[in-house]
Amino acid sequence: MSSVDDLLADAPLGAAVAALAERNRHHLEQMTDAERQDALSHWHDLAVAVLTAAGAAVGGGEGDAGEGQGRAVIVLEDAGGDEVAVHASFFPQLEDVGGEVLVTPAQAAALELLEAMTGGEEEEEEGL
Repeated sequence: MSSVDDLLADAPLGAAVAALAERNRHHLEQMTDAERQDALSHWHDLAVAVLTAAGAAVGGGEGDAGEGQGRAVIVLEDAGGDEVAVHASFFPQLEDVGGEVLVTPAQAAALELLEAMTGGEEEEEEGL
């Protein structure tokens, strides 16, 4: 059985993006080059989220994801030059209840790591 790492390798990820591009080919053909790049980037992010969820479903234990049985996957990939694209997927999805986000321990750790990587709220307000 494939692991999440296997699903997020170049070949499956590329196949997923290609499938989305083929499915939306009529829209893609009508786009400008800039719009096409934005669409491909968006579909790449969707593919990462879907493949991460699929990996969690096939590799993550039996039953539904109850308390303490969550997953957070952070994918770092080269985006050209010195740029790094960061993708984060959470399973189950994060839930906002009364102004508080319900997370599992793994998800809380991932959120703390992402905040540390981005420099916290100060840099987020500056557009990062």
